[in-house]
Amino acid sequence: MSDNLYEALLPHGPERASTSVLVTDDGEIWTRERVEVLSGRIAALLSRVGVGPGDRVAAQVEKSTAAVCLYLGCLKAGAVYLPLNTAYTVPELAHFLGDARPAVVVKGADYAELPVEAAHLPSFTLRADGGGSLMDAAESLEPLGSAVPREADDLAAILYTSGTTGRSKGAMITHGNLAFMAAALRSAWKITEEDVLLHALPVFHAHGLFIALNTMLMAGGCMVFLPKFTVDAVLKELPRSTIFMGVPTFYTRLLADDRLDAAVCGNVRLFVSGSAPLSVPTFEAFLARTGHAILERYASTETTVITANPLDGERIPGTVGYALPGVSVRVIEKEKTARTLPAGEVGEVAVKGPNVFKGYWGLAEATAKEFTSDGYFRSGDLGRMDDDGRVTIVGRDKDLIISGGYNVYPGEVEAALARIDGVADCAVFGLPHADFGEGVVAVIERKGGCAGLTTEVVLAELASRLARYKLPKAIVMRDSMPRNAMGKIQKNELRRMHENALAE
Repeated sequence: MSDNLYEALLPHGPERASTSVLVTDDGEIWTRERVEVLSGRIAALLSRVGVGPGDRVAAQVEKSTAAVCLYLGCLKAGAVYLPLNTAYTVPELAHFLGDARPAVVVKGADYAELPVEAAHLPSFTLRADGGGSLMDAAESLEPLGSAVPREADDLAAILYTSGTTGRSKGAMITHGNLAFMAAALRSAWKITEEDVLLHALPVFHAHGLFIALNTMLMAGGCMVFLPKFTVDAVLKELPRSTIFMGVPTFYTRLLADDRLDAAVCGNVRLFVSGSAPLSVPTFEAFLARTGHAILERYASTETTVITANPLDGERIPGTVGYALPGVSVRVIEKEKTARTLPAGEVGEVAVKGPNVFKGYWGLAEATAKEFTSDGYFRSGDLGRMDDDGRVTIVGRDKDLIISGGYNVYPGEVEAALARIDGVADCAVFGLPHADFGEGVVAVIERKGGCAGLTTEVVLAELASRLARYKLPKAIVMRDSMPRNAMGKIQKNELRRMHENALAE
């Protein structure tokens, strides 16, 4: 029996053929049969142009129902899907395409330029409206009959890490990884064919592609498929949805609109947040406004979801809950011994289970360094675990600040900043300091109309909540932050922009 993920996401059977899988923002319905036919035609096209099992297919395309079929067609053909951020420039593409060495490239028609390094590759275009040379070539083909057999350990996708802290590496994700995760989330969040997910996430990222899309397909549910997040579109579609998955930025933008209330959210049973830390004030404000406690979960490109607050039970703001069933989580020392730390102590979060990726593409030595001797993946995140197993993330290992010999965790300072009136968002990092080795720097995004938020006000508020050594030695006020496509603040960019903050 094949372990091809396609079989788990789009199982055979006439009883499901007419059920709705995707509904676009303009009301177009894609049934399971329609999705399967187009996916099969794309799979047949890939086979015809020489794509074999294990070959990579790179896709830099806008979000669309056709893009979903391209992903599924790659799975069916036994190929390895390589989704690329639509914001990547030609030099960035040169790195990804040169590293992954795809057999075929699919590009959005509006930005069809390829790097010189990939100009020789077979390529197709795919527009957001579903047109382009890919559809032209596939529409007359007989759909591929059955999925190419794959083992659980075979690659299904390569996702390049976000690169917010360094050079992107290709995380190799297997059919088994993705099948386990979709089944685990379907069970943990009790998702059924009766559920309707409001899908406003991009599909070149694990959140929108694997956590949202795969889980709903496996559960047999339906997705209202928005091309992108806008407050107007989400507020319009929430009344007919039962689940919403977003990033913290989605929730803060919804809260800024007076139309968000309990009535608009009356049909929704579950709001989920991930991809970046959800601040306690945002959690509390959303609960007060809508009556819904957002379920925050913790994931990474290499593992998809690791922990989640409970569906039934207390969702504590500022924490990311418990390990999913079948996943083992430890908090360990950063040293080679990787000793498991007692409850309450901060260390590196390590994870082991069927969700953990196969390794970094072409980087066997680097991959080995990321695992403990007994097979736990070092996440690079700093956290602590309570006696009952509940996990709290305090920051990235690379972001740890050592100031005057004391450890300062950026997440702790950011949590304190988020409670100050007028702070829309913030980022904390360290910069070299002549006396202390490193000094704490805070960059604050002010809410509109909060001109009264000054450095003096911020320091006075923080001084009542944090030890003196944790206080910022420089505070920078901004009207906006540099962010990646998932809304995560790019600290490396902020460091570059404000590298002289301690000298000013």
